[in-house]
Amino acid sequence: MDILYIVIPAYNEQENIRSVIEDWYPVVEKYNGDGLSRLVIIDDGSKDHTYEIVKEMSAERPMLEGVTKGNSGHGGTVLYGYNYAVEHGADYVFQTDSDGQTLSGEFDSFWDLRKQYDMVIGNRISREDGVSRVFVTKVLKLVIRLCFGVSLTDANTPFRLMKAEVLKEQLKLVPKDYNLTNVLLAVIYKKKNLSMKYLPITFRPRQGGVNSINLKRIVAIGWQAVKDFVRLRKSIEGL
Repeated sequence: MDILYIVIPAYNEQENIRSVIEDWYPVVEKYNGDGLSRLVIIDDGSKDHTYEIVKEMSAERPMLEGVTKGNSGHGGTVLYGYNYAVEHGADYVFQTDSDGQTLSGEFDSFWDLRKQYDMVIGNRISREDGVSRVFVTKVLKLVIRLCFGVSLTDANTPFRLMKAEVLKEQLKLVPKDYNLTNVLLAVIYKKKNLSMKYLPITFRPRQGGVNSINLKRIVAIGWQAVKDFVRLRKSIEGL
């Protein structure tokens, strides 16, 4: 029996969240862990009806849980979700996003490798989310190499399956509400020589709603990331 927790952060996703739940809930039904697996939507202080929709849908879906909290951004919400999953007894933790860009049908191949690797992570080999996003990913890869001396195929992919017992120890190294939780975790796994496997995934355009991250904000986040990387480099280099 392996208990799976799928963690999905959500902020102002009322246009997408219903279809995302309908897409991913059958996965926790399939890998139900004797009824203990969960699909957990972490509402990041949305100003729309995202959380209300989750609570409405959970009435008929016993393995769906909605959690709401104050706004802390994507990285802080992902970190919150990982800690929630670990604390509630997950054996495996999977994270994806609430914008509908990933496909639940590609999960099975990740699950099949769960015991062989500490993290199985998606590689967005064909992206349809815009050239600016692709450019940011390439710059991020370069910055990671310069700051930490490691090369990561796709550090920030929102499609990753992790052993909870291994993840639990790495979470202690991530500052609270850190903006790029998934990036830092990928760096830590690489620096510690934990086993990682990249698998190709589909990455579609956002399926509805408005992206809360525009180019100006991407630049601001990127600059803050560089400063954070420099600040954290000493602690990470000691791993």
